[in-house]
Amino acid sequence: MTPVIIVCLYLGLLIILGVVSNRFFRGSPSDYFVASRSMGPFVLFMTVFGTTMTAFAMVGSTGESYRVGVGTYGKIASASALIHSACFFLVGLRLWALGKKHGYMTQIEFFRDRFESRGLGYLLFPILVGLLIPYLLVGLLGAGTVLSGVTRGAFPVAFASTGGSIPPALTSAVISAVVLSYIFMGGVRSAAWANTFQTLVFMLMGLLAFILISTKLGGLSAASQMGDPGKAVRAGNISELQFLTYCLIPLSVGMFPHLFQNCLTSKSSRNFKFMLVAHPISIMITWIPCILIGFWMTGAVIPGTEARIIPEAASPNAVLGIAVGKLATPVISGLVTAGVLAAIMSSLDSQFVSVGTMFTRDIVVHLLGKDRFSDTAMVWLARGFISFIVLVTFLFSLAEPRQVFTLGIWCFSGYASLFPLVFAAIYWKRTTKAGAYAAVVATAVVWFLLFRASDYGANTSYLVGGMMPVVLMFAACVLTLILVSLMTKAPSRRTLVKFFPANKV
Repeated sequence: MTPVIIVCLYLGLLIILGVVSNRFFRGSPSDYFVASRSMGPFVLFMTVFGTTMTAFAMVGSTGESYRVGVGTYGKIASASALIHSACFFLVGLRLWALGKKHGYMTQIEFFRDRFESRGLGYLLFPILVGLLIPYLLVGLLGAGTVLSGVTRGAFPVAFASTGGSIPPALTSAVISAVVLSYIFMGGVRSAAWANTFQTLVFMLMGLLAFILISTKLGGLSAASQMGDPGKAVRAGNISELQFLTYCLIPLSVGMFPHLFQNCLTSKSSRNFKFMLVAHPISIMITWIPCILIGFWMTGAVIPGTEARIIPEAASPNAVLGIAVGKLATPVISGLVTAGVLAAIMSSLDSQFVSVGTMFTRDIVVHLLGKDRFSDTAMVWLARGFISFIVLVTFLFSLAEPRQVFTLGIWCFSGYASLFPLVFAAIYWKRTTKAGAYAAVVATAVVWFLLFRASDYGANTSYLVGGMMPVVLMFAACVLTLILVSLMTKAPSRRTLVKFFPANKV
């Protein structure tokens, strides 16, 4: 019961934090959606970094390292450390400047204005939200499996059907309710404050889990010797071509709607400097412990016995939870579990808010007219749609589970394949409305066909010609965007002057 009590206390603290942040809520859509663009460098970094470090980073990376080895770090974390910062500099900073100048609060508002098209927003909305739902599922699935692993055998009577552990569905429901409660009260401001707190928690608890597990196994050297030698190298686990094409996936941060919205909360462009430096360092601090724990668990046994820590039939999603539950004291298990849940919830809250913002501003208000809604009505519209998406995501989490890492890769691949659209919109004057439409449609069709071919993510080793599927999606976007733009009428001079001020000369 000790880990459960600690987790409950932690969730209670988050609700209290939401209540406190609500006292600073000004009641306006600007405050609810972008915190009145008032965030400083530290809160901005913690919000953005916490949002990118979901269950994919902690639960997913540990499970994937357990499944295919330490090459997991190279194919995602090392590339992300550099590519994320490059995206924040080349895309995030520029979008922040345009958002502040023209009053944008969502990606879709920017794309509509840049491509002089109302209809583009109606096309993008279901695609961006549709890709975000698997991302949300990653969080709920990760939370459920971790707490289930930590509480294994704790409730032999109440939860006999799940081996005495808390059912993942119950954990998903509670996590959804807690996240919904504090973003309901304060929107982006509540999410930013909660993310700052939660990012500190999961970074510290991740290091704590790493130190305690390695100590329990006899130290770093002894723990590493327990790992399966075949998974200590890349050869045989991932090909050079697959490894190389993974580098496209981190480009997804340039198209995440929740990261766009988080960047808009910054008070000044100078705040990005701290984020550009701290982000890659923090990725290393977060990922390396999780990767090593996953590798150790490929052969680690309970000290003093010959029994393996991770059962043969265990899901990769449950590796971190089982390891913590078996090797740490109940108090430490509770603290580490709270840290994992912190990583998960620090992504869920921003994602839920971004969905509500897009629905309110890009669909309802844009369709019916801003004058028909008061500030209070717009905030309640967002809250209502957020509640609906939370419910839909929870119901999806009850279906047959997929591996967290694989589901995350498919979600990120979709966003990464749309990266050429936002990059061209910022830097290529010749990009046209028709080119944007063609690129979005082609990318969505290719993504769906490949996702279906992988049995909707069930095939965790699905490749196309030895490459990650993202290559075909990315190529479809680039080719259609360039070819159709060159064959159609260039944007108006008014648009070029607005987005490329050098054209004034």
